[in-house]
Amino acid sequence: MPDGLDEAQRERYARHLVLPDVGEEGQSRLLEASVLVVGAGGLGSPALLYLAAAGVGKIGIVDHDVVSLSNLQRQIIHSTSTVGESKASSAARRVSDLNPDVLVEAIEQRLDHDNALGIIERYDVVLDGTDNFDSRYLIGDACEVLGKPWVFGSIHRFDGQVSTFNFDDGPNYRDLFPKRPPLEFAPNCAEAGVLGVLPGLVGTIQATEAIKTVLGIGDPLCGKLLTIDALTMEMRTLSFSAGPDRVRISSLEKPKESLFAEISPTDYVSRLENGWMPFLLDVRKAAEEGIVSIDGTDLRIQHRQIPGRIEEIPKDRDVVIYCRTGRRSTAVAQFLSDNGWPGNMVYNLSGGIYAWSETVDSSFPKY
Repeated sequence: MPDGLDEAQRERYARHLVLPDVGEEGQSRLLEASVLVVGAGGLGSPALLYLAAAGVGKIGIVDHDVVSLSNLQRQIIHSTSTVGESKASSAARRVSDLNPDVLVEAIEQRLDHDNALGIIERYDVVLDGTDNFDSRYLIGDACEVLGKPWVFGSIHRFDGQVSTFNFDDGPNYRDLFPKRPPLEFAPNCAEAGVLGVLPGLVGTIQATEAIKTVLGIGDPLCGKLLTIDALTMEMRTLSFSAGPDRVRISSLEKPKESLFAEISPTDYVSRLENGWMPFLLDVRKAAEEGIVSIDGTDLRIQHRQIPGRIEEIPKDRDVVIYCRTGRRSTAVAQFLSDNGWPGNMVYNLSGGIYAWSETVDSSFPKY
């Protein structure tokens, strides 16, 4: 620990210093601690601000995305002036402005099975601000391998969840969710919507859990899942325990090769010009179709409805699938290839509408 706080730190952290469970020793512990926040979005924004304000000495920010105007309804660490900028960079600058005591590492990458262990091992605690199951299983498995506690948070429309995993030999994510649900049943904020203030509630609770974990105080949400209903302001705590037959570190293994093809918007247009006539499937919601669609779209089926309407998709033609950014269409392409569609006839339009706007037609809105 450092040899005591300087005068400026005593003033900055004065309200911590008078807390019996924190005091100078606890504040010094915070200044020596490191927290990795995966995702500088709705959950990461309030968590980062409060971790920085609390004086966590080192904060890592992992995010490969850039700030868009639609983020600002809930991602309060960013601003209109940072639209188009790397989220990791934008968030890092705001953290440094808030508290120069904090050493900030902006990691402009997607956390994946190749880099997860190397990044996470440099930090004491991990805070999950992601919005998909693949990332959560990856974080959970990597933290178990490395013996790192991590704080989970999720949001959906008006509902939120928080738990602290892998803390003091407590349960892990796979104990609560042994198997990931199909992607068609796991919409993110862009697909389902979210009340703008809800990530503030959940992310702030996550920051509280991370700080309690560092300080070793209170009763963390270990073996407990906190559920939040923002419409009724009801909160419930559900208990769970470690399962006897846990499957471990599977998400750190190399993913299986996809059985479908990827095609870029420019390649798609080029092949059309040469006479290609695929079946173009839009898997977005009806409201998104009203914003913009690709000419020649043959059918729109919301991705979560694909299993019940799968017979509407031809097997005797090439099928090209698109959505807003390529995530939902990837899930549908995999689903079709797993259910009898020839892999060499199923194509995911890489990057979806976003990539189309960037490479084919800039008049397409990035909504």
